[in-house]
Amino acid sequence: MKPKTNQQYEIPQKFAERNNIPMKDMMLLCRALTHRSFLNEHPDAIEDNERLEFLGDAVLDFVVGAWLYNELPELPEGVLTKYRSALVHTQQLAEFARSIRLGDALRLGKGELQAGGNNKPALLCDAFEAVIGAIYLDQGIEGVKKFLYPMISEALDDIIVNHKGEDPKSQLQEIAQSENLPIPQYVLVREIGPDHAKIYEIEVRIDDKPLGIGKGTSKQLATKRAAIDALKKYGFTNYDI
Repeated sequence: MKPKTNQQYEIPQKFAERNNIPMKDMMLLCRALTHRSFLNEHPDAIEDNERLEFLGDAVLDFVVGAWLYNELPELPEGVLTKYRSALVHTQQLAEFARSIRLGDALRLGKGELQAGGNNKPALLCDAFEAVIGAIYLDQGIEGVKKFLYPMISEALDDIIVNHKGEDPKSQLQEIAQSENLPIPQYVLVREIGPDHAKIYEIEVRIDDKPLGIGKGTSKQLATKRAAIDALKKYGFTNYDI
């Protein structure tokens, strides 16, 4: 029988082998795959992945930015910033996590697991950042590049083709201008609920014609959703809210 201290590394080891990650310190990867809900239920677990997530977030920004700078030398800073934001967006990082079956390897508490935590975008995003942090500590920037570059190269093609890096309000305004129409106007239709839990409903109009409507817990979110609703009428369906 294997010692108990090695059992916790079996799933991280399989995860590393499946994704061709040559980890030298498996404890780092084990920590990256440990959610705080697991730590709450297992006092013998040493640490959750939140510190590695913090580190991985910074490493991701640098590596993705450097890759874009080198791969797209003809593009201005504003476009590079837009693409970087799209590549490190919560939904995109969650997609990266799903592509490597990260959810299957996560150590979650029973309650979080029953709630579908191994497929929640925010949780997958955080765990992916933690894995990046673990790879950085184990192998340095070059190890992160080897792991990440194939993913972001493929993802950027999808982002460009499907306009995923666009701000919906900006894109709707560009469409209006291309058709010689007035700038879109966002009108607060109503507010629902008490002050501490207000829901805002905003309608976007172009030339006094209603084109979309959105609801949200803030005016900013409701405005974004109204713009997305309007863009659907122009065939754009790939925005994340």
